[in-house]
Formats: sequence, C-alpha cells, structure tokens
Amino acid sequence: MNYDGDIIRPPSEANSIIIQATVGCSHNRCTFCGAYKNKTFRIRSEEEVLENLAFAASYCMQQKRVFLADGDALILSQKRLLKLFTQIKKFLPQVRRVATYGNAKAIRSKSIEELVELKNQGLHRIYMGLESGDNKVLAAINKGESSESMIAAAQRVKKAGIFLSVTVLLGLGGSKRSLQHARESGLVLSKMQPKQIAALCLMPLANTSLGKSWEAGEFQLPDSHGMLLELRELVKTIDCNPVQFMANHASNYLPLSGRLTRDRAAMLETIEQALLGNQELVPEQFRAL
Repeated sequence: MNYDGDIIRPPSEANSIIIQATVGCSHNRCTFCGAYKNKTFRIRSEEEVLENLAFAASYCMQQKRVFLADGDALILSQKRLLKLFTQIKKFLPQVRRVATYGNAKAIRSKSIEELVELKNQGLHRIYMGLESGDNKVLAAINKGESSESMIAAAQRVKKAGIFLSVTVLLGLGGSKRSLQHARESGLVLSKMQPKQIAALCLMPLANTSLGKSWEAGEFQLPDSHGMLLELRELVKTIDCNPVQFMANHASNYLPLSGRLTRDRAAMLETIEQALLGNQELVPEQFRAL
C-alpha cells in the first residue's frame, strides 16, 4: 500500500483493508493527541486512492472489511464519499463493511439522509472520540466541541442506524477534575447511546502540549488507583442498555469488558477487588498506546 506517513486505526480494525482517503486530521489541535502532529491535513487524490484499491484487489481479496483512514475521512464531501464507496465495490466486491473515524463536526456536516445513504452503500461503523463529557475538560484540551455538540452528532448517527463506537480517556481531567470528568463522561455517554464504548487511560506524549505540561508538573495525572476510581465512577454512571463496554486497551491498568447493564455488578466487583489490592494490575512497563 502507498500510505502517507504512519497509519492509525482502532484495534478492532486489525484485519481490515486500510484505505487512506485523507491524511492527518482536519482539527489536529487537541492538546493530548500526538497521532497527526507531523502531518498536514489533506484529501488524498483520486489517483492515490485508486492505486491503493488496485493493490488491495491484488493482495487482499480474503479480507471482507475496509477501514477508511486517516483521522477524518468522513469530512469528505458526500459526492466524493459516494464515489469512493462505488470504487470500493468495484475493486473489492467481497467487502461487506466499511468503517471510519468521524469527529463530531464531520458527522454534523452530514444530514441524517446523507448518513443513511452512506449506510446503504456499506458504511457500517463510525468511531468517535468523546474523550470527556466534562465541558471544562473539553475546553482545556482544545477539543473544539462541547458535550452538547457531540451528543447531537451521536444522535444523528443513531438515527441513521449506523453502529457508533465512542472513546473516552480516563485521566484526562487530571487529579483536580478526576471523578467529575468520569461522572460527566458517563452521563454524556448515556445520552449518546452508542453501541460500543472504549475506555482508555491517558498516557501523556512528549510531542503534545499536554505531555509537556505533565513533564513540567503543571498537569497532575491520576495514578493507577485514581484511574481505577474513575473507571468505577464511569461504569456506575453509564445508563445504556445494551452497550458493549471495553476497558481492555493496552493503556489500561485493569483489563475489563462486558455488556452494560447486564454485567455492571460483575465489573464493579472486579474493580473493587483491584482497589483492595486483590486483583493484579498491568505493570507500567507493559502499558502502551
């Protein structure tokens, strides 16, 4: 494949064909995110995309899913997206599902009818980063969104019948707003009603402004105990039924997954045992992004 820079994709898309439709992220100003700091956002030319589709048609015919990279493929115009889906069908007729990242602004740029049109062409899943439901945290990290605007985007995806996966970052509120960040995130997720929730732990990166603040001692990151308290608060607060909840990313101290509300009691008991020291945590050296 002819990729521009490193490719970032969700863990669940490990076996998907990665088609890079855009480079970087159109926002790219979040203080915690270092994924696209060395990339200038651009829309890849049709020739570049067709080159990758032709390669996939020769070497990836056993794979039945496509993930559209980079961080903001949904920002493409409806006309361009529909043409891209037509090209995917032409080159990769075996593909049944297409997924992509979608920030709230990009989602809101589409009408419900346009999202339904994309679903009918094969768009199965949108991955969206909430990060926090706390508006003060969202302002601090320069997300460019409020909890209200992200709820509106999520509800649009839900009305279109597209699978929505939402990510939150434990620790993003720092020690000062730790539990409020977790609680507000749970409340906002309850209004978003996604099909899947992924909770990761913040790991400050040296190439980000938040990482520099952490190194300078200006941002206090909760320790493993504080992250567990946030995880407990989040699980207690979420009111979605059903939703797949996953805190099993490599950044997490306590791998946890289940369905809410069915498995809430069991997950809370696991967290409680970890808080009491009866459940082994992932050692720092084995945690990763």
